[in-house]
Amino acid sequence: MCSVVFLLALSGVMLHGAAALDNGLALTPTMGWLHWERFMCNVDCAGDPDNCISERLYMQMADVMVKEGWKDAGYQYVCIDDCWPAPQRDAQGRLQADPKRFPGGMKKLSDYVHSKGLKFGIYADVGKSTCAGYPGSLGFYETDAQTFADWGVDLLKFDGCFMDWTLLGEGYMNMSKALNKTGRSIVYSCEWPLYEWPFHQPNYTAIRETCNHWRNYADVYDSWSSVKSIVDWTASHQNIIIPAAGPGGWNDPDMVLSLIFTWPYPISMIVSACYFLQLVIGNFGLSHDQQESQMALWAIMAAPLFMSNDLRDICPRSKELLQNRHIIEINQDPLGKQGSCTAKGNSFHIWERPLSNNRQAVAVLNLQEIGGPRQFAINTIPGWRICNPKCEVIQILPRYKDLSVQTLQSQLVLSVNPSGTTLLTITPISKDHTRFPRLQWNNTSFRHPQVT
Repeated sequence: MCSVVFLLALSGVMLHGAAALDNGLALTPTMGWLHWERFMCNVDCAGDPDNCISERLYMQMADVMVKEGWKDAGYQYVCIDDCWPAPQRDAQGRLQADPKRFPGGMKKLSDYVHSKGLKFGIYADVGKSTCAGYPGSLGFYETDAQTFADWGVDLLKFDGCFMDWTLLGEGYMNMSKALNKTGRSIVYSCEWPLYEWPFHQPNYTAIRETCNHWRNYADVYDSWSSVKSIVDWTASHQNIIIPAAGPGGWNDPDMVLSLIFTWPYPISMIVSACYFLQLVIGNFGLSHDQQESQMALWAIMAAPLFMSNDLRDICPRSKELLQNRHIIEINQDPLGKQGSCTAKGNSFHIWERPLSNNRQAVAVLNLQEIGGPRQFAINTIPGWRICNPKCEVIQILPRYKDLSVQTLQSQLVLSVNPSGTTLLTITPISKDHTRFPRLQWNNTSFRHPQVT
């Protein structure tokens, strides 16, 4: 998962490569809920009224987000994904919600979400159709931007299906300008790099200047292999994507598929490739250790945190994990620097992220999926040098524990479960520690003598 050779110094990798979209939004990674991975394009409200894409579903989720502490934990956005529109625009050329599934219309739904102290997100597409075949925004960018503003939309997820890839950049920039022209503050989530990677390396300077966060590849599935694929892709491309990330603009990590599409895309591939980051914690496919790994790594990667689960029926342990304030504090750290994969060896991968107040977050991921817990010597973490002369170490996952003051020569050994992650914060103790150390590795492989 980590690049074998990582030549850039961490302090250099973390530099922001371009100015962020100047709309004052997403200064920390966006947090919320959206429907896609769990509810997909279920429009059968007659046969499955509790789970179909309808105003009832979003109102219920908004209620639960307030009642069950999600709003207080930082999850602000209730977001609609694909399959909400009517098949045709109205007589004035405006998008309209399906009248049977959204009888009150989008303005009413938006007002309801706002009445709960939450924010409202919606989905559209830069091309002629959405990924599921509903009307796209091509040729209607200003009309749709104004429609969304009139409805009180706070976030636009803008997909990239059914669009000539050579025109993607122009389309995304035009919608960005149209949104700003409305005068309403709308977080702008793009799919631009996702649809350009099959052809060439995207221009992340332009993307950061256009969007608040951007998808790099296809959507996460409710499986450990999917989560690992996301982490693998992010690590192997980190020298390209990390410099673009920071306050106002964030990488949106999701798994990579074989994105060699024909045009127009086959619908079987479109529906599987078009939706943005989702935490699948609280669904069916991950063990609890794997859920902890996803949550820890998304925090290290400074990823937007969008849950895609049924908040009406989630197990208490998953709820506790998703609302863990210590993990969320790492994700939302105001320094706004995305972490990176800094070392690998013996089926351990190390991810590190610089935090505000000279602190550091570290995730130790055990990729073995057999046997019992394995030991990892804490002093082999590449960034452990910040513990010269001393540091305070707090274990966040798998359970909160004060590991006390440690030194550079510490013999502390961590125990990491199969497919699990130990998440730490490290605070240096010294008279003068004014900057995160400049870390340099020529090879991120390491030999670990204490693996059992």
